[in-house]
Amino acid sequence: MRTVTTGPMPRQIATFAVVGVVNTGLYYGLYLLFLVRLPYLLAHVLAFLLSMVGSFFLNARFTYRTRPTWRKFLLFPLTNAANFVITTAGVYVIVDVLRAGSRFAPLLASAAAIPVTFVVSRWIMMPNPRDKRDTQTARTAQTARTALVPEKQRAPAEADALREPRPGPGEPVRSRHR
Repeated sequence: MRTVTTGPMPRQIATFAVVGVVNTGLYYGLYLLFLVRLPYLLAHVLAFLLSMVGSFFLNARFTYRTRPTWRKFLLFPLTNAANFVITTAGVYVIVDVLRAGSRFAPLLASAAAIPVTFVVSRWIMMPNPRDKRDTQTARTAQTARTALVPEKQRAPAEADALREPRPGPGEPVRSRHR
């Protein structure tokens, strides 16, 4: 089973939120554009599908900094499915169980779905250690980010990992220049 432990989580959460806002704007703009010529339901479906594609590429590039693949692209709708299930259940609970008004129920339910949507999308988008291409891409990205940070500012373990290995007791000292 794959675990979700890599990457700078606070930056990803903030970027995920920004991508969500941009994606919502994209959806709404497309919806209004399509609404000029199409019935509202068809306009909604087309805008939703196109904004989901946009969300995939924006999240791959900016949120998770990973290479888009067909596998990830085909799994990405699971994030929307999770969001839909939680939001629908939330609206039902808010309106029918708690007897609150229906006007703001979708907004409250959507806010509750965001963390789950983030976890599902992160699980889909982050490199899978069993996939050599994903792992190599992640290593290359990490090396590139690390190379930009001066050694003095790196965490001690990270800086040590990048240095030439030191010989242990009794091992011969190897020179870089031969």
